[in-house]
Amino acid sequence: MTGDGTPGAHRAGFACFVGRPNVGKSTLTNALVGEKVAITSSKPQTTRRVVRGIVHRPEAQLVLLDTPGLHRPRTLLGERLNAEVRAAWAEVDAIGFCVPADETIGPGDRFIAAELAQVRRTPTVAIVTKTDRVGRERVAEQLLAVARLGEQTGLDWAEIVPVSAVAGEQVELLAELLGRLLPESPPLYPAGALTDEPEQVMVAELIREAALEGVRDELPHSIAVVVEEMRLREDRPPDRPLLDVHAYLYIERSSQKAIVIGAKGARLREIGAQSRRAIEALLGTPVYLDLHVTVAKDWQRDAKALRRLGF
Repeated sequence: MTGDGTPGAHRAGFACFVGRPNVGKSTLTNALVGEKVAITSSKPQTTRRVVRGIVHRPEAQLVLLDTPGLHRPRTLLGERLNAEVRAAWAEVDAIGFCVPADETIGPGDRFIAAELAQVRRTPTVAIVTKTDRVGRERVAEQLLAVARLGEQTGLDWAEIVPVSAVAGEQVELLAELLGRLLPESPPLYPAGALTDEPEQVMVAELIREAALEGVRDELPHSIAVVVEEMRLREDRPPDRPLLDVHAYLYIERSSQKAIVIGAKGARLREIGAQSRRAIEALLGTPVYLDLHVTVAKDWQRDAKALRRLGF
């Protein structure tokens, strides 16, 4: 039975995860999909675009939109990312508002909740993430705090659910709860599809994820990656294919170039090795990866540069 009493009716639709930067939206998206479709990092504002992940269940097909973290913008890029978030939650069938269990609710959470309270036609599920990082007592406290947040902002939660994407706790329950909020519909994507992201975009994101690891705190926001060319090398036997990938890492200042390249190129080689393994796992074929680092001065604030880099 479905929520409206129709036996066996299949549901399909869109839901988005929203919240402050670094609250676990991408990790949760990957856990629900069952495969990596969104890059993750301990650095805030890792997600820079809305990524679609597709969850297949017998009774529902859930298309998840993993959005960038809503934040106080300091650049034109930040303004555009916030606009993407608001556009996403205006168009979906359900919203998941993510609050980490290991952080107190702050002004950013209250600001987002107040904005979501204006989206009255769309049911919103409160998701307390990262429950594996704290004890049960702290999880219970955060659930009560989230309930109070809804009361204070006039946001009527459809559900409040604690989850741990890392430990896999309550992930299935969350998929079931979100699925119930979708409209009756046949599947929107073919069976087995996990994302509608172009391969070239996913490859660029995997390179950026590798570049984010181990760099200074101020640098991640300055890194953008564009795959200029991706094609199978000619004259290779069918049983020994090789995919040539040529990509550029863009940073904003010359001083940052040395950080990304590292001493005698060691850091760039590490980025290349890590991202190549991830690309080969994604595409299932050996990869030759050619990386270049170039400066696009203050690209986060330059409208022309943002267009050129795909924002």
